[in-house]
Amino acid sequence: MRSLDLHPLFRNNRDIELALRQFLFACAQSGEPVAEIIPGKGSGKLKQRVLAFLDQKHIRRLYASREEDPRNPGRILVHFR
Repeated sequence: MRSLDLHPLFRNNRDIELALRQFLFACAQSGEPVAEIIPGKGSGKLKQRVLAFLDQKHIRRLYASREEDPRNPGRILVHFR
């Protein structure tokens, strides 16, 4: 399972979107079944930003589903086709 930790990027919106975009395209092309994105727990703002990014129509086409890890609220699992 591939993983993307967003803790070092949390202050720059452009870097966050670029990292997410590159990560999702790489996972989709590699045939990875599941990938994890780690926005961390914190105040929840970074997590909401990641979920909003994932819900964009053109990004939504890259993956089959997404879920928040029930055991770890600072982790998002993305399932690919």
